[in-house]
Amino acid sequence: MKQKIRFEKNIKEGRLTILESSEVDPGIVMPLLEEEYNLEGMVKASADGFKAFRQLIRRKSFFPTSEVCMKLFEGTAGFFKNDADQVITIEYDDADTFPKEEKFLLEDDDVELEHILEDDGETSEDEIKEIDDGEDSLGYSPEDISEHEN
Repeated sequence: MKQKIRFEKNIKEGRLTILESSEVDPGIVMPLLEEEYNLEGMVKASADGFKAFRQLIRRKSFFPTSEVCMKLFEGTAGFFKNDADQVITIEYDDADTFPKEEKFLLEDDDVELEHILEDDGETSEDEIKEIDDGEDSLGYSPEDISEHEN
């Protein structure tokens, strides 16, 4: 799912607003969250490094993973240093956080179809008759008084 996290500075009030939205269907973006932070505290945390930034940005209602926190930290480093910037949007896709799978290709040499289809051995007629002897058919007698009906 594609996510957008928007940082908006309000320098007059000393507030930073973080708005999170998500693409729920292709082309349809839904707002998920709005959190306010102390702008001065966030600028200081950003300058102090990743751990301070992560500790300050995480709350009960907004708890990004470490990987997302790192992306937010790296994406907003210049934003917090520059008072001229008022808004920045960081985008990420949840699918990018999953490990990449190797594409599986079946090589012609990997499977020898002829070898799989070969007979295991010979089955003699005596063995076939022994297999077919009466054990595979169900019988019913009217005197059968078992609990299960046949």
